[in-house]
Amino acid sequence: MNARYQIFHDTCYHYDSPVSLAQQLAHLWPRECAWQRCTEQQLLISPQPTSRRDERDVFGNPLTRLAFERPHDQLQVGARLTVEVLARPALDFNQSPAWESTRDALTYSSQPLPADVLEACRFRFQSPYVHLKRSFVEFSHSCFPPGRPLLLGVQGLMEKIFSEFTFDAEATQVATPLVEVLERRRGVCQDFAHLMLACVRSRGLAARYVSGYLLTQPPPGQPRLIGADASHAWVSVFCPVLGWVDFDPTNNVQPALEHITLAWGRDFSDVSPLRGVILGGGNHDPEVSVTVMPLDE
Repeated sequence: MNARYQIFHDTCYHYDSPVSLAQQLAHLWPRECAWQRCTEQQLLISPQPTSRRDERDVFGNPLTRLAFERPHDQLQVGARLTVEVLARPALDFNQSPAWESTRDALTYSSQPLPADVLEACRFRFQSPYVHLKRSFVEFSHSCFPPGRPLLLGVQGLMEKIFSEFTFDAEATQVATPLVEVLERRRGVCQDFAHLMLACVRSRGLAARYVSGYLLTQPPPGQPRLIGADASHAWVSVFCPVLGWVDFDPTNNVQPALEHITLAWGRDFSDVSPLRGVILGGGNHDPEVSVTVMPLDE
């Protein structure tokens, strides 16, 4: 079973005054995974950049570096993608080791760590948007009783966040501290992913932030609206036996055919779709439009 999508991701900056110089980093190409492949991709940029370089970032994500050395009063970047998503194998979470033994396996010792465990260790620590605190351990206490299989504990944490928090697009901003999200019990997918990461990492476990897209369903009988979708975020947790396993706390589901993976890192700061530095410009806010369209439509 598989699903094929056409994706349009458009970002437009209107500047109050001309920008004389700018450098931008774009995470807009989906990474190749065992469960998906990108068959067509195109990046539309206006004005034309002075230079462009496509490469990989430190996490293996496709990265595009753009430089603009001529004055401009707006910037438009549009990604046009065709992606095929494949079904992922069903997993038995009871087969995952106890969360404590997983924590111990990720802890430095005198013995060399296996390559996959060593790679996972980079996702155990504090990052710019994900701080490690006792309050996150306490919030997730009921999900991780002694001896519970790791992935059953993580699934319980996903369900707890989903049931106790309210999705509210006006409640937070990118830099809203996680302790405030925890207190107010409101936020967006980015907040819920960061919170889940903080709870897991505060227990010495490894988890990474995943950015991507989610197919949203219009009301019955209504056409799909162009530009009505948005970027999405979820979490992937490392299990020594089963590898990396994804969880979506915003929707209380395991990502499957309706989730398109774009990039992963420690938190949002590593995989922002478009970010950079500019000289000039004054005040500006981006206008972002995302459409995920099944090709059978």
